[in-house]
Amino acid sequence: MKPIVIRDTEPTGAVATPLPFRTAGAILLISCYELGHQPIGAAQAGGFLEQAGYAPHFLDVSVEEFDPERVREAKVVGISVPMHTALRLGVRLAGLIRRVNPSCHLCLYGLYASLNAEYLLRDTADFVIGGEYETPLVQLINALEQGHDRPDIEGVSHKGRLAAPFLKRTPFVFPVPARHSLPALDRYARLEYQGERRIAGYVEASRGCLHMCRHCPIVPVYEGRFFLVPQDVVLRDIRQQVEAGAAHITFGDPDFLNGPGHSLSIVRAMHEEFPHVTFDVTAKIEHLLKRRAILPELAEQGCLFVISAVESFSNTVLTHLAKGHTRADIFTALEIVREAGVALRPSLVAFTPWTTLDDCLDMFDTVETQDLIDAIDPVQYSIRLLIPPGSALLNASDEPAPVRRFLGPLDQGGFQYHWTHPDPRVDRLHASISVAVEDAAKRGEDARVTFDRLRTLAYRMADRDPPAACPSCAPVEKARPPRMTEPWFCCAEPTMGQMDALG
Repeated sequence: MKPIVIRDTEPTGAVATPLPFRTAGAILLISCYELGHQPIGAAQAGGFLEQAGYAPHFLDVSVEEFDPERVREAKVVGISVPMHTALRLGVRLAGLIRRVNPSCHLCLYGLYASLNAEYLLRDTADFVIGGEYETPLVQLINALEQGHDRPDIEGVSHKGRLAAPFLKRTPFVFPVPARHSLPALDRYARLEYQGERRIAGYVEASRGCLHMCRHCPIVPVYEGRFFLVPQDVVLRDIRQQVEAGAAHITFGDPDFLNGPGHSLSIVRAMHEEFPHVTFDVTAKIEHLLKRRAILPELAEQGCLFVISAVESFSNTVLTHLAKGHTRADIFTALEIVREAGVALRPSLVAFTPWTTLDDCLDMFDTVETQDLIDAIDPVQYSIRLLIPPGSALLNASDEPAPVRRFLGPLDQGGFQYHWTHPDPRVDRLHASISVAVEDAAKRGEDARVTFDRLRTLAYRMADRDPPAACPSCAPVEKARPPRMTEPWFCCAEPTMGQMDALG
């Protein structure tokens, strides 16, 4: 492909008249949902576009009303879809945008965009970009500016051309995310710790992942690759968020310990400059065991908790998902993290085709016995295995029970293959727990009370007497482990409230 050159807007010495694509608001970047934090998908793309001379506007419909005026003035609209929930909402939003501004160029970009590119290009989007999206997005807008409606750009899919995700280091200087026009940090989820709620920021020190967990949507896109974000960029991004009021930083890397030297260098520098700022990270159980020696230092630098994709306490399920850890490993990692003075917050895939009803009961009992009730948001008990197009599970023929035997046809509009559990009681339990969890979230119910209700549902589905309400389930005031106030999760289905907000 011939490189697309950004042309000057006016000859030297002439009065500058911006080209239409370079006027403020000609490019609109929209976020639908990014786990309750200020959207880095829009901020990072915005930084690259500003560096190239554009002046994008931003809209985050998770905290802002849909603004038809901003949509009408846009020539290009980019919708960030880094996760399943965001994609479901993004497609609904794309329909609104088409009605308000049918002539704009509409691009969906992010992890889940490339997994569903062929479907999205039928009648939702003009362009789709996956992987390291920033460079292709800049090149796409530059090409559109020059009148190329179907440009041949690496990483950019359009009608008649499906491109592989862009997985190269950017040829541009990596800019700091453009957060100046995004909603203020105090409109997003906060850290809840020691009876206080603190404003929180969000950064990524790396993207992609070295590991190949079969159910993970990162795997079919990045295929075991990961990319480091330059340290100075991460630190400058942290600095601008601290100046905006952040007292806590979430490192949203798929696995913060993929590159431990890079990660440690960043948190050391952050702690030296901002000793009062705390942080949290995400790391595999496998890495918590392998890199246990660095956990005490993470705690000293201000790490309050580690999110880890425990997924299941069943060795059978863990094997099918190729998680790289066992049930015993989970308990060892929990002990290691706690000894370091850090809390562990497990994420779960509570329902899979291999999860038995006894596994469901064991999940609740284990959470209680391991004192994890306050460390798990109730939505985790409702998470059902998502199998999107391209999932590594679809090609896992070495399993004792390949997942395809449970699958129905692809629900393309739902961006997943629906599956049916061989025990109908498990599917009924998932349905009842999902309703209960969403209802509890609407009412702001204490997580301990919700836990007890969900466990009762599971025992009754198994036709067994539920255990007596555990003393720790009572909503009494006591020291609770640190947590973010966002009650939902990336792999959960969108709530009715989230969908209704978009009409």
